[in-house]
Amino acid sequence: MPTRLVIDHSAGTPALRHPEKAHRPDNPIQRKPAWIRVKAPTHPVYNETRDLMRGNRLHTVCEEAACPNIGECWSQRHATMMIMGDTCTRACSFCNVRTGQPGPLDAGEPQRVADAVARLGLRHVVITSVDRDDLEDGGAAHFAAVIRAVRAAAPDTTIEVLTPDFLRKPGAVEVVVEARPDVFNHNLETVPRLYPSIRPGARYFQSLRLLDTVKRLDPTIFTKSGLMVGLGEGKAEILQVMDDLRVADVDFLTLGQYLQPTVKHAAVAEFVTPDAFAEYASLARAKGFLLVSATPLTRSSYHADADFAALRAAREAKSGRTAA
Repeated sequence: MPTRLVIDHSAGTPALRHPEKAHRPDNPIQRKPAWIRVKAPTHPVYNETRDLMRGNRLHTVCEEAACPNIGECWSQRHATMMIMGDTCTRACSFCNVRTGQPGPLDAGEPQRVADAVARLGLRHVVITSVDRDDLEDGGAAHFAAVIRAVRAAAPDTTIEVLTPDFLRKPGAVEVVVEARPDVFNHNLETVPRLYPSIRPGARYFQSLRLLDTVKRLDPTIFTKSGLMVGLGEGKAEILQVMDDLRVADVDFLTLGQYLQPTVKHAAVAEFVTPDAFAEYASLARAKGFLLVSATPLTRSSYHADADFAALRAAREAKSGRTAA
């Protein structure tokens, strides 16, 4: 699969979606095993969801990150909003989101997101973003504005944010927490050893510190993080990350299979079997996470509405046991 081209209409010339990867050697894309193949979307509601996103001029991580679950989710009117544009200032080797210099923030975006949430009738919405290292606060105030707009337009909808790490953005996490999302998600993505090659613009302990800070600022907000497997990590490394997340009192862990977007992205080192995912889930639950989702097709926002209900029920059950 070639590196995807996009047209820069302002210049009238083709622009690479991932210019920083253009000169990397190709990593051939392997044939996927049967347990990760998905059907092409055909449900009419899929088209309705797509048209609503287009009409409101909104981006979704479902499309930009080439999520394999888009057909299933959009057919149920579940779309993960991606705010602050479609261009990321980072260049992670696993990610299909366009990289480059982003444009200015759109002041009308929070209301358009809120309108889409209300029209979709969502019980739970996930709001994520590109990294915006170019902004003084990393986009924290924009996240807060979106949360407030959704609260006003759809007061019964629970809100989950999946934020950047706000590296070198003092005070940013406090701004988002003050807006009181129901779930604060930030993905560690991989094990510390692989950060230089897989997530070079990020710092493992900054991501851990972010999650820990959220819980210390407001213990009532659920915290959540996710990992990809199949990048060459070892089992012991995954278990150590689980322990690190529990020290930060993270409530919910997701694990899913890494899938290579193009030949210029990091290669898949292994397709992890469903049985291995089941073992990871069992080990994670034993470590004390309130909720664990670990399957080959698990993604951060996959089944997020049902997962939120289960997360809340798990907390209530734990509180009942503690009181007893």
